[in-house]
Amino acid sequence: MSGTTPPDLDLTSDVAQLTARLLDLESVSGNEGRIADAVEDALRRLDHLEVLRDGDCVLARTNLGRAERVILAGHLDTVPLPTVPGSRGTVPSSWEGEVLYGRGATDMKGGVAVQLALAATLPNPSRDVTFVFYDHEEVEASLSGLGRVAASSPDWLVADFAVLLEPTDGTVEGGCNGTARFEVRVAGRAAHSARAWMGQNAIHDAAEVLVRLRDHTPATVHVDGLDYRESLNAVRISGGTAGNVIPDGTVIEVNYRFAPDKSPAQAEEYVRALLDGFVVERTDAAAGARPGLQHPAAGAFVAAVGAAPKPKYGWTDVARFSALGVPAVNFGPGDPLLAHTDDEHVEADAVRACLRALTTWLS
Repeated sequence: MSGTTPPDLDLTSDVAQLTARLLDLESVSGNEGRIADAVEDALRRLDHLEVLRDGDCVLARTNLGRAERVILAGHLDTVPLPTVPGSRGTVPSSWEGEVLYGRGATDMKGGVAVQLALAATLPNPSRDVTFVFYDHEEVEASLSGLGRVAASSPDWLVADFAVLLEPTDGTVEGGCNGTARFEVRVAGRAAHSARAWMGQNAIHDAAEVLVRLRDHTPATVHVDGLDYRESLNAVRISGGTAGNVIPDGTVIEVNYRFAPDKSPAQAEEYVRALLDGFVVERTDAAAGARPGLQHPAAGAFVAAVGAAPKPKYGWTDVARFSALGVPAVNFGPGDPLLAHTDDEHVEADAVRACLRALTTWLS
C-alpha cells in the first residue's frame, strides 16, 4: 500500500452505489495504484480473510477447510477515458435514474463491486473462496497482474473452479475462443509508376489473400455442449512507399478467433493451409478455454443463476485459469457490447442481480 491514505470503500453499502464509488477512482491501465490501495484497505479490515498484495494486484481468501475452493476474479483497470466531449462513460460517474454511467461500468467495476460485497457479507461461505483483483488486463498480456501472480504466488490460484466477473448480461458464458494474429507478406518488384510493366505490384497481388479470406466460411464448433462460432478476418493492410512507385511489398494482418477445441499450433496450421503459397508469420496467440461445465461446482453455479449457459466468443482470462487446470466461466453484470464505449453504463438492478446469484451459490 502507498503512503497516502487510501480512499474509503463501504463494502456493506448498496452494491450499485459501491460500483459508482469504484468508477470514481480512475484506474486506466498503469494507474491502478489508488484503487488497489482502496481495495486492499477494505479487505484488510475483514478478519475472516487472509490478504496478499502483489504490485497492484490484491488477493484475499477464506481458510475454512471446505471441501471445495472457488476463485472469483476481476480486473481493476479500464481502457483510456473517452476523448469525445460530453461522453458519459467517463470519470467521475453519473446516474440517470437507475442507470450508472462511467468508464468501467460494465468492464468491469460492476463485477468488482460484487466481489467486494461478497467478501464482506459472506464470512462463512459454503465453499472456500479466493478473491482476485488484478491489474493490467486491458493491455498486452505480458503485463497482466494475473499472469504475474500465477508465476510469483501460484498457490493462491489453486482451486476447483473459477468465475471471472466479466460482463455477460447476467448469463453464464463458458470458456472462450482462442485468438491468433498473423502477418501475411506479399512480395513485388519496385518500378517507376510511369513504367509499371517493369515492376510487380504487391498490392494488386495481395488481392488473392483478401479473396480467400472473403470467401472463407467460418466454422461453428461444438465443444462440451456449447457452440463456438469462429471468425477469420483481415484487420489491417499496409504497403507502398510513394505515389509514383510500384509497391514491392504488402503486409496484411489477419486475426483468427478459433474454437477452444484447437491449440494455437492447430490454429496456425489451419491459417497456413488456407493461405498456402503466401508467406505467413504468426505474431501472437492465446489459447482458448473449454467450458468446464461438467465440474460439479459449475453445475451448482449454473443452477443458481437459473439460465442456460452460452459460449464466450471473445478471449478472456478464463483461458489463464484453464491453463492452470482450473475450469472457469464468465459471469458478470452489464451488456458486454457497451464495454469500452463512450456511453458505457450498467443498470443498478443488473449488479444487484449478479450479487444475489453468487450469494445464493455460496450461501
